[in-house]
Amino acid sequence: MKKFTSVITTAGAAALLATGMGFSGAAMAEDAGLSESAKKGKEIAFGRGAGNCLACHQMKGGNLAGNIGPALIAMEARYPEREDLVAVLKDPRDKFGDQTIMPPFGANKILSDEEINNIVDYLYTL
Repeated sequence: MKKFTSVITTAGAAALLATGMGFSGAAMAEDAGLSESAKKGKEIAFGRGAGNCLACHQMKGGNLAGNIGPALIAMEARYPEREDLVAVLKDPRDKFGDQTIMPPFGANKILSDEEINNIVDYLYTL
């Protein structure tokens, strides 16, 4: 049984690498035009760790995106004042009320101010 598990683990790792760890070749090419801050923001937003925006939101290039929150499109048009979007990420309860299910990423120290600003830089490219 141990050998079978090892084969599955190896096959899974190979499949993950073959798919570019969730990014297609086209998505990687798009990243070339992003600022360093926006690239970091995308990494956080797409990551399954602290940011994990795809758990709830759809966004360009996201695989298995969530459908709980609104799609992350035209973000600069929706939030022309950058500070407003930063404030939503820091503590969405201020805009949406205490019943929002979006985590207060800044207020709970889930993300640092720098990470939130990186994410906003990326969201403004969508």
